Amino acid sequence: MKRILAISLCFIIGAVYFTDAQSSLPYHLIQEDKLIILPPELREVSGLSIVDSKTLICIQDEEGIAFIYDLKKQEVARKIVFAGPGDYEGIAPAGNDLYVLRSDGVLFRIHNFEKEQQQIDSIQTGIPNKDNEGLCYDKVNKRLLIGSKSKIAKGAEYKNLRTIYAFDLQSKTLQKEPLYVYDIQVIKDFAQKNKIELPTKPSKKNPNELDVALKFQISGIYLHPKSKLLYVLSASDYYLFVFDGAGAIKHLEVLDPLKFNKAEGIAIMPNGDLYISNEGQTGDPKILLFSEKNRK
Repeated sequence: MKRILAISLCFIIGAVYFTDAQSSLPYHLIQEDKLIILPPELREVSGLSIVDSKTLICIQDEEGIAFIYDLKKQEVARKIVFAGPGDYEGIAPAGNDLYVLRSDGVLFRIHNFEKEQQQIDSIQTGIPNKDNEGLCYDKVNKRLLIGSKSKIAKGAEYKNLRTIYAFDLQSKTLQKEPLYVYDIQVIKDFAQKNKIELPTKPSKKNPNELDVALKFQISGIYLHPKSKLLYVLSASDYYLFVFDGAGAIKHLEVLDPLKFNKAEGIAIMPNGDLYISNEGQTGDPKILLFSEKNRK
């Protein structure tokens, strides 16, 4: 872990140096363009991705079933059973195959998922984090990105660090070191510099003082197909982060906790349409669609 920490510190220094003014987000997240109510069987919807311009694919975090969702008919068109009960958190098509992430870092690979008969196998990634929720496909580099909700290791020196790993699809191996290491303090500094008001909570050390409520527990990730920026959700504290390819933060959005009650899935169409899924909790599970601003 000492080697990982050294790399983390190098990244943090770079991120502080290169952080600049907040860039604009090409979406109005105050009001969705469309609301999609999902069926009760997707109440625990936990992962979301794109099959094509008319089709989404999602999972829920209790059953080993992938749900192919027809956007035009607004119904589940097909189900793929790939495993038994478990904590499934991320889903990503890559070519003819479909990958599903279990929270312990195990990947399930469904070969030729769009055909009636599939071969299914599992891959132990060896990722050191204990709780992993974000998964997306990086087509350019032929790899999967895995975002971890938990810190990389025990100890105060890791408390503010969050990681994203790369899993190479050609060698079927995890890159030894994290692809990105994000530091919560850097994000707080970015917010302060750009006058972004973050939610606060009573301090544990001094109840008369307030601390910034920022856990940064990754729940969903997706590479924007046009800008190539990485969109990262943190469902537990209602944030959307946008990072560039060097890992520097470009945008920080505080989400409405009523609208984004538990936002664990994110996907972006080639035309820029942004989809964010929310678990049902006390209401219906749903997907919110946001179209890019001023798109013709």
